[in-house]
Amino acid sequence: MSMSGQPQFRYTQTPSKVIHLRNLPWECGEEELVELCKPFGKVINTKCNVGANKNQAFVEFAEQSQAISMVSYYASSSEPAQIRGKTVYIQYSNRHEIVHSRSPGDVPGNVLLVTLENVEPGDVSIDVIHLVFSAFGFVHKIATFEKAAGFQALIQFSDVETASEARNQLDGRSIPRYLLPAHVNTCNLRITYSAHTDLNIKFQSHRSRDYTNPYLPVNPTAVDGIMQPTVGPDGKKTEPESNVLLASIENMQYAVTLDVLYTVFSAFGPVQKIAIFDKNGGTQALIQYSDIATATVAKNALEGHCIYDGGYCKLHLSYSRHTDLNIKAFSDKCRDYTVPDPSTLSAPPVPGLTTAGASAWPNTSAAAPGTAMQPPVPGNQASSWDPTMIARPGYPPVPGSFPGQGYPPSSTYPMYPPPSVAVGSSPTGAAPAGMGQPGVPPNSAPRGVSPSGQPSYYGH
Repeated sequence: MSMSGQPQFRYTQTPSKVIHLRNLPWECGEEELVELCKPFGKVINTKCNVGANKNQAFVEFAEQSQAISMVSYYASSSEPAQIRGKTVYIQYSNRHEIVHSRSPGDVPGNVLLVTLENVEPGDVSIDVIHLVFSAFGFVHKIATFEKAAGFQALIQFSDVETASEARNQLDGRSIPRYLLPAHVNTCNLRITYSAHTDLNIKFQSHRSRDYTNPYLPVNPTAVDGIMQPTVGPDGKKTEPESNVLLASIENMQYAVTLDVLYTVFSAFGPVQKIAIFDKNGGTQALIQYSDIATATVAKNALEGHCIYDGGYCKLHLSYSRHTDLNIKAFSDKCRDYTVPDPSTLSAPPVPGLTTAGASAWPNTSAAAPGTAMQPPVPGNQASSWDPTMIARPGYPPVPGSFPGQGYPPSSTYPMYPPPSVAVGSSPTGAAPAGMGQPGVPPNSAPRGVSPSGQPSYYGH
């Protein structure tokens, strides 16, 4: 019997080569367990500090008979098992072997997960990573990325042995100083095993490489490190330029459509492609120009400005890592302005509408010099965006336009009849009687226009 009145053994327990020890001193280590058990046989495994109070342990013998010998001895002995003067309770375990649970990072594999400490993404190039790890064997693939843990890389070797050798030699070490940029003092490597066995590299770039496939497509960003961050004279990293802008839109009181973005960004040069998407609960868009210079001008002019008055739809712009957006289909979220819209080309002609010279997309280059098209404003909200960032110039007259009209006459919609034509009739037959211009309340005249005769409707 134990000192606490509880039985020291469970006589009905099924014998096992693993024994369970209770009431151990909390600081009891593996050596003390082995010392207690080795008179009865060979101990092949132990597990200490088990349980809520860390006062239990398991000991596995090489043979079940050895465990039976120990349990039987202390069951019949007048002297209980003790460690540091404390009685230890012994019984057979329900398990037949001790299994140490290991995290995925401890299970050897041919792919290593490397965390590069004390650096930011782009500080250490993929070529430097390849140089360091290829010293231990042929590196098949590398993929770099950013996670909460920081800048990380997956390095794939041909076999587990090579990967294990690289891990054992490099874990906790630092990349040689001469391989690092001037503003980086040190880069420590923390290496574990990855659960991956074969990385899926879709193209060669500054972020990913497949050294086994020379025919893999090359992303333009991989050439000469175009997208690698550069360091300015003050030692701070500067943002790499690109022909694609990433626009984050804040305070979206009004919907921002493709047409709105096209109108705003076309003022600085031809827009090739636009893609709108939602990310982190906000709306973002990618706008592609033909060259970096045009994108830079647009970014500098529009950064921090609002599309609409009142601080609505504020633009925050940065350069994207993309260089050519892949627009596979036309929708209300993405469009490729370098090719015509198939739905527009196949649409049947509308009687009474002029189609000559019509384009599938708006053409802002046809606007009068010194003017810029303004995006459609919902609810008669006045637009605040001015691409020139100066006072708006006066609208020069365009032949055939209405007085004060700031854009050329449309080739798609018919002109309103002159005063000599009776109100309610249309010389082209395209506009039904009494029909007003879209976006203008019926029977209302714009400011500064005489109500006599046919009113000329245009946006201010």
